Amino acid sequence: MAKSYEQSGVNLEAGYEVVRRIKQHVASTSRKGSMGNIGSFGGMFDLSALNIKEPVLVSGTDGVGTKLKIAFALDKHDTIGIDAVAMCVNDVLAQGAEPLFFLDYVALGHNVPAKVEAIVAGVAEGCRQAGCALVGGETAEMPGMYEGDEYDIAGYTTGVVEKSKLIDGSKVKVGDVLVGVASSGVHSNGFSLVRKIVADSGLSYQDPIPEFGGRKLGEVLLTPTKIYVKQMLKVIAECDVHGICHITGGGFDENIPRVLQPGQGLEIYEGSWDILPVFKMLEKWGGVPHREMFNIFNMGIGMIAVMDAAEAPKAISILESFGEKASVIGKVTGTEGVNIVMQ
Repeated sequence: MAKSYEQSGVNLEAGYEVVRRIKQHVASTSRKGSMGNIGSFGGMFDLSALNIKEPVLVSGTDGVGTKLKIAFALDKHDTIGIDAVAMCVNDVLAQGAEPLFFLDYVALGHNVPAKVEAIVAGVAEGCRQAGCALVGGETAEMPGMYEGDEYDIAGYTTGVVEKSKLIDGSKVKVGDVLVGVASSGVHSNGFSLVRKIVADSGLSYQDPIPEFGGRKLGEVLLTPTKIYVKQMLKVIAECDVHGICHITGGGFDENIPRVLQPGQGLEIYEGSWDILPVFKMLEKWGGVPHREMFNIFNMGIGMIAVMDAAEAPKAISILESFGEKASVIGKVTGTEGVNIVMQ
């Protein structure tokens, strides 16, 4: 026991206990190519185990943002790790890449092993949903940096795609349609505004909300970000996908144009999918202009695949076989800008 270090606020024994607790969760994410054990200095992955002729590695890193504040308020920490994985793997998926492995970073002011285990258990669940291995990470106890029991979490993933199958938007053409896949909720973007709306409305995260079937507001907002990896990889394998958009911060206006060519724009058919009740309530409580909502939130669409109209029915059928709600929500036009019209 390092008594001097403990007196400064760092409990090494708690760190050792965390490693013991999370080993089972890490082991549950093993996949083809996984190497080594938790506790090594570096996470390893054997790329040669995969049958890929011209591998292109696609990497992504992200955090969960201020959604963590709601986890703190509810003292609920078992799903926030799913968000951390989702924000990374959904991004590399947008290039057509299959996520291979993931690393997490948890920084906190005070190491509570049971809490860290809950966080990492969520990370492991996200990795299982994405089919990627949790090959390592870091838990940093930093007294004085975080207030009370607060913490931060970030993640990193690497995926791989055959060079010939890389999806970069270069094939997107006028007339292509947008196949939208339903989100599970607010996901992990826009929570600074969400928290302001809740505070200004005098609401509590503990309040049961009739519009949500009596569920607590905080529980609804903590609904984990949907991970689209397995279902979208199936679509990519069987359909000619020209572009993929992960709808994160900036909503429709910032994310979908990232796959367009110069001179192209979008027409979005509002009414072609269900806008989730949580967005309707946030719009109402916050007095947010309706059009502005599309520039902030995902509005019920978490992932979009751009393809020729003839490919859309097959893509939708595949997505529905995974239990997803999917529909054609718009098209690519020859006029720059994002135009949202009622259908």
